[in-house]
Amino acid sequence: MLPESSEDWRPLVFAHRGSSRRHAEHTLDAYLLAIEEGADGLECDVRLTRDGHLVCLHDSRIDRTSDGRGRVSTQTLAELDRYDFASWRSDLPDPPDRLIVDRNHVEDRWRSKVLTLDRLLGVATDAGRPMRLLIETKHPVRYGGAVESALLKLLRRYGLDTPDPDRALQVTVMSFSTTAVRRVRLRAPELPTVMLIDVWSVPSRIGWLPPGSTIGGPGVQLLRASPEIVERLHRRGHPVYVWTVNEPDEVDLAVKLRVDGIISDRPAYVIDRLRELGHRV
Repeated sequence: MLPESSEDWRPLVFAHRGSSRRHAEHTLDAYLLAIEEGADGLECDVRLTRDGHLVCLHDSRIDRTSDGRGRVSTQTLAELDRYDFASWRSDLPDPPDRLIVDRNHVEDRWRSKVLTLDRLLGVATDAGRPMRLLIETKHPVRYGGAVESALLKLLRRYGLDTPDPDRALQVTVMSFSTTAVRRVRLRAPELPTVMLIDVWSVPSRIGWLPPGSTIGGPGVQLLRASPEIVERLHRRGHPVYVWTVNEPDEVDLAVKLRVDGIISDRPAYVIDRLRELGHRV
């Protein structure tokens, strides 16, 4: 639904890989903190392990974000579980900030382990309030369309493959791959999809999105260069989620253009900035 002209309007705030400025990205602590900070939703990237598990990792290799090495696609979940996915953030306080949210359902031994999408769905479901989850499928990958197949199978198990206004958790699938977005649309036609855009294309320039896309997802640099993209997408009936918005001028631009969703490493900061701008949060 597009924004209405009202004093109550404000963009949704999504935590990019969790509250990833304050905790290691894609870790339980990052997502639990984002929930505590009041984010409207969470964002994650997913990849398939060799034995068919969906894990929340951005890179094709684990070298940057763990004390291990190698490709995600060539390792099993048990092999990935041997590594620490939090200690690489040496700039963070030690021990990490204590979370206020109830973590009784989260065992400490999982806090620095690779996060499965299954576990993240459980955390989002247990948040105790309405929550949205943006799931990005990464491409190109070794397993191709098997990623979307595994994702939709998992979502069906949770009953999340179709929108339900009476359910607290809502899911949207995103990708830079037009083929991936089309796959999701064909197999789960009611599920919202975001076509992520990082460079100009002729269709996006005039507000068209590829078949299967319901939401436009431009990067903030594209928004700076061509702010008219928001109005053009809105005119075609597409909400707009912009990534990755972390600085004051970026938040202000997103609000000025009335985007529908802001994806940020700093959800608490974005929420505070929206309050400063007079939006009820």
